[in-house]
Amino acid sequence: MHIIVCGALAVNDAVLLVHRSPARRAYPDLWDLPGGHVEADESERQALARELREEVGVEIVAESCSRLGDLRSGSGEDAVRVGVWHVGAWFGSPTNRAPDEHDGLAWVRLSELGGLPLVHGGLPALLRALDGPPGSRLVEEVA
Repeated sequence: MHIIVCGALAVNDAVLLVHRSPARRAYPDLWDLPGGHVEADESERQALARELREEVGVEIVAESCSRLGDLRSGSGEDAVRVGVWHVGAWFGSPTNRAPDEHDGLAWVRLSELGGLPLVHGGLPALLRALDGPPGSRLVEEVA
């Protein structure tokens, strides 16, 4: 089983998504949260920190991260488990640091997720946890 982590960086009612390049072998031309494979010597939080640094150039505050849930696909050797994490605080401004993997970044309103071609159809349901009453989940970038 392949273990993947991805991070939901959220500000107000929007979440940062990456657009996977049409040239990608796996899940081309789809929107996803930034993230990637957990390496053998890493915890999920360590992999999340490394992947977000490599892909979007931010340093996460590990203690601010909470697991939203898991998404699963495939079976046997092709089985994938994706741990989806809410990242409550980070340093830096997200930029595309992996142009060979992604051809764009966008802040997308949570209410608009269902209208996008996403890697995981279950992603909007997991991210609904971020959509609370005004002020209840304001997440600000740490500068």
